[in-house]
Amino acid sequence: VQLQASGGGLVQAGASLRLSCAASRGTFSNRAMGWFRQAPGKEREFVSSISWLASSRDYADSVKGRFTISRDNAKNTVYLQMNSLKPEDTAVYYCAARSFGNRGTANNGDEYDSWGQGTLVTVSS
Repeated sequence: VQLQASGGGLVQAGASLRLSCAASRGTFSNRAMGWFRQAPGKEREFVSSISWLASSRDYADSVKGRFTISRDNAKNTVYLQMNSLKPEDTAVYYCAARSFGNRGTANNGDEYDSWGQGTLVTVSS
C-alpha cells in the first residue's frame, strides 16, 4: 500500500496550488480516494473525496467553489486543485484510499484504510 503526496509549498493568499497523490496500482483501483488536512494544533478534517469513476465528488463546505478534486485512473493519481487559497487553508494535506471495492465517496477518515505521508501547504497573508 503506497500513496505519495506532493505539490505542497509556501504561497501567498489568493494563489493556487495543485496537489498530486500517486498510488501503486493495487492501492488505487476500484476504490474512492480522498484528501484530508490537519492544521497545527487541530484535528484532521475532511477536504474532498472522489468516487472510483469520478461520478461523485464531495467537498467540505470550507473549500467548496475553490478546490477541485480529480483523478486519472490510467496514471493511478488523484489531484486536488486549490484556488483562491486562504491562510486558514494552511495544513498538512493527506491523501487517502478506501479499501478495495469501496468505490463511493466518504467524508469520515475512518472509512479510509491507506494514507499517504502528507504534504505541507502554507498560505501567508
